[in-house]
Amino acid sequence: MSEAIDEKTSCQHLSQIQKVTPSAEGCEDCLRIGDTWLHLRICETCGHVGCCDSSKNKHATKHFHASGHAIIKSFQPGEEWGWCYVDELFFEELPTD
Repeated sequence: MSEAIDEKTSCQHLSQIQKVTPSAEGCEDCLRIGDTWLHLRICETCGHVGCCDSSKNKHATKHFHASGHAIIKSFQPGEEWGWCYVDELFFEELPTD
């Protein structure tokens, strides 16, 4: 019998979540180089807005590798899901406290 895993208690990176202000209305790195993106992600530690891994530049993941900021949230209207890069955990909704 397998035990259910509570992702919120198994991810030690949720403590990195801060109240953030988005760095841009689009992918800040794509805007800087004049490129385009598909979907946006916001870093829940510093507010960096980057493009998703389906975008050719993958700036959200590049930001994680450069900064170590593990938790992102979708920056798409109406989406509340989050992701921890380190633990590779998906959250339907990130904790607000």
